[in-house]
Amino acid sequence: MKRLDPKRSAIVVIDVQEKLAAAMPEERMKDLTRAATVLIEAADALGARVIATEQYPAGLGRTIAPIASGLAKLGAPVIEKIDFSAPDEVAFERAWAGLAPHAAIVLGMETHVCVWQTVRELCARGTNVHVVVDGVASRRDDHRAVGLELCRSAGATLTTMETVVFDWLGRAGGDVFKRLSKLIR
Repeated sequence: MKRLDPKRSAIVVIDVQEKLAAAMPEERMKDLTRAATVLIEAADALGARVIATEQYPAGLGRTIAPIASGLAKLGAPVIEKIDFSAPDEVAFERAWAGLAPHAAIVLGMETHVCVWQTVRELCARGTNVHVVVDGVASRRDDHRAVGLELCRSAGATLTTMETVVFDWLGRAGGDVFKRLSKLIR
């Protein structure tokens, strides 16, 4: 396995929306929000790309505020979809082709539905996929566990937010390291 290069990576934020978030276990949402906001900040500092999706936003609401503000700061595309698998959505496919990343860092919800189906498709297309375990949620923990196992079976690497950030950094020292390690503490 090669080290992750932020300039060849894209964070994929799947459906972290208001009405879905309200149905998730509180502790999982806290972890997911933290993982997403730190990764978006790291992407900004290190040059990774970011893309997000919203599943039927008219019914499920928009991306939750802490994550939406980070996406807006970066000018990251937010793709509305009705397909569970983001790559099945034409607008996502166009935006993804423009990013042309080597690695996808995936987080969001629900783990066993939209995250899993997106990961399966990205893996099938030959993308190096990393699923952030502290950045995914399902309404039930057993569904989350099944979703993670399905992602692993599809060929994804299970990882954590900290693992991704420190792999991107590669070494301690410097202003960016200080900025990001302060967020992680």
